[in-house]
Amino acid sequence: MDGQSPAPEGRDPTAHRAGLFDSPIFTDPSARALALVGVIDVGSNSVRMVVFDGAARSPAYFFNEKVLCGLGRGLAETGRLNPEGRTRALATLKRFALLAHGMRLTNLTMVATAAVREAEDGPEFRAQIEAETGLRMRVIDGPEEARLSAQGVLTGWPEASGLVCDIGGNSMELAVIGAGRVHATVTSALGPFRLQQVGGGKKGLRNHICNVLKDLRDEVGTHHDALYLVGGSWRAIARLDMERRGYPLKVLHEYAMTPKSIRKTIDWIAEHEMSALRQMTGISEERISLVPLAAVVLRQLVRVFSPRAVYVSSYGIREGILYDQMPDTLRRRDPLIEACHFMEHSSARLPGFGRKLYNFLLPLYRSRPPERLRLIRAACLLHDVNWRAHPDYRADACFDTATRANLGGLDHMGRGYLGIALMYRYKTNGLRPRIREVAGLLTEADLAEAKMLGRALRFGAMFSMDGPSNAGELRFFPKKRVLELILERDMQALFGDVAAQRFTSLANQVGAEAKVRVRRTHNSNGSSGGSSDESPSPGSSSPG
Repeated sequence: MDGQSPAPEGRDPTAHRAGLFDSPIFTDPSARALALVGVIDVGSNSVRMVVFDGAARSPAYFFNEKVLCGLGRGLAETGRLNPEGRTRALATLKRFALLAHGMRLTNLTMVATAAVREAEDGPEFRAQIEAETGLRMRVIDGPEEARLSAQGVLTGWPEASGLVCDIGGNSMELAVIGAGRVHATVTSALGPFRLQQVGGGKKGLRNHICNVLKDLRDEVGTHHDALYLVGGSWRAIARLDMERRGYPLKVLHEYAMTPKSIRKTIDWIAEHEMSALRQMTGISEERISLVPLAAVVLRQLVRVFSPRAVYVSSYGIREGILYDQMPDTLRRRDPLIEACHFMEHSSARLPGFGRKLYNFLLPLYRSRPPERLRLIRAACLLHDVNWRAHPDYRADACFDTATRANLGGLDHMGRGYLGIALMYRYKTNGLRPRIREVAGLLTEADLAEAKMLGRALRFGAMFSMDGPSNAGELRFFPKKRVLELILERDMQALFGDVAAQRFTSLANQVGAEAKVRVRRTHNSNGSSGGSSDESPSPGSSSPG
């Protein structure tokens, strides 16, 4: 802990970030209207249906099914949709129509992108789908596709700023985002299916891609420190980057790469057979067949735009359609905090306890920056959502909830920090090998603080059932290295042997002396007066 001046008593240092930590909004009628929002995305390579439980700011996937139909395969050569792809897409959409009927969906949007909008028989296919399934197909142009994909990125990163690149089978879109908005949008024919028709060998392909990207650069500018990648081909390359690096956390969303790492991975891909890479990673045959061409595009993309950091987004056009329907009050919410509220509401024993726990522990963290306090808030909300797990595996379940759950607005360091903290809320000795690997993503300081948070959760969660602040107050004096617990006089019995042990353990973790005192007076309006030096029994002592 550092010795910065604490915030005024009772004031949360994150309060200036309006809307982040307000009461959850998922019970509001405007948010509940987004329960079970269906989206069907008819792309050049895949046809996918997603049904969101979109009431929370971080949408949950109620249903998610994808079929790689290859509608756009051969389009550049024939000008028409792939016949086999049409057959597969029609069968898939008939299934999706029946599923939507069975789910009684009243909010369902179907969009078609490059393949259908560019094919000669696109209008005919659209009419056939509408006649045989009853589903209305909305064919969107390139700039609209770019806008929706960029909104998908904003669904996961409200504060994202930079360039979004969405690659499909027959097109590639770029969009500039910042200040919570989508700015310039452009489209191109740099999808892998299109690039299969470019002549001139490898050199001709590179020159073609580079020239197209330079034209796009003139439209969207060059000053973009961050590049956000959307699309299955990019995710496949990111998964291969993880494999090359031996990266321990196989979560693609918010996975970060550097331009240097990307170049190394592209060279590494070129050294291997696609069948071997597929066996290593489980990437589908249809998807990995497009990786070599996508890798050529990505190398040139990084070269032309020179981003400092590259991030993978699992959110794209489908999440962008959901974002379109969100009221502004919901858009302004922090997706991580709102999702954690939702998980507490649906899974914890005592919904609402997380907020009380956070306020009780806040004196330990008054000097922490808002981004760290945000993670601490999330940990408090999630501390009890795995209570039904077997006691022998509860710590592992907590770790997995943080590191593997579908949570937006959470980078990989944050996942590791939350996972370690929640694990230590139940487990006090050692790390399993798989957890130790993820812990390696954290700095020593972050790892120590995550352990400290786990100890704090462990004490605060068991101290009182109706809210720890009703039983006592924590005070932390980092310069004096003293951690003090002031007990309410009529709650002394709560500080039994187990509570005393956990409080001492917390003090040891922060490197402080544990002191316990009893409140002398308690005002009728609920505020407390001065405290005495008398110690409760049992077990109020410094860690000695």
